[in-house]
Amino acid sequence: MDRSLVRAGVVALGIALGGLAVGQGFVRARTGDRFVTVKGISERDVTADLAIWPLRLVVADNDLSRAQVRLESNVAEIYRFLARNQIDSTQVSLQDYGVVDAFANEYRPPGGVTNRYIIRQVVVVRSDRPQEVLSASQRVGELVSAGVVLSSGSEYGTGGPTFIFRGLNDLKPEMIAEATARARESAEQFAADARSALGGIRRANQGIFEILPRDQAAGISEGSQVEKTVRVVSTVEFTLR
Repeated sequence: MDRSLVRAGVVALGIALGGLAVGQGFVRARTGDRFVTVKGISERDVTADLAIWPLRLVVADNDLSRAQVRLESNVAEIYRFLARNQIDSTQVSLQDYGVVDAFANEYRPPGGVTNRYIIRQVVVVRSDRPQEVLSASQRVGELVSAGVVLSSGSEYGTGGPTFIFRGLNDLKPEMIAEATARARESAEQFAADARSALGGIRRANQGIFEILPRDQAAGISEGSQVEKTVRVVSTVEFTLR
């Protein structure tokens, strides 16, 4: 056989195989572009297991010792109030004690000041029984009636209790699995409607866990509610065959 014919045949076969490989590459690329993006949602209703309630005290007097005695009396009244409402006071702490001398303020009013000394202190109630704290916070008027002066500082919000849910990590595995399963259900329905077969996961985004107020209305914050909703939204891309 003529060697030139053999060489020509080998070249032709190589071109043909190369074209086949390129063609299969395009087929694979086009198939890889066929995918569906779906979202899966998982929610759980939960109850807060920790309450933090800052009570900010303010007393004023021209005599510093007398002001201190009044402050101590107010703190004792708060302890009695907590006991009446069945709140354990062992986790109560006293924070942010401060004394202001109005005479030391060069910008005091021209007419003078009524009380020279102002003492502030925050009684922070921490409890593993949020429901009892919520009930007590609705009777805080009893403290006012007893002569306790409360002030809401900006660093403590409105001065009401904050309710915290600490069990999020225990819920994460189950909720992620549920959100992914629901995303697959949506993808399978889409694939059936499109007369396609569902493939594997192309890309997945777990999403961010959110703790939301149970009653989601304007002006209601999550921290002010004992009952909450935990939500996660997972985004998953499935290939289609």
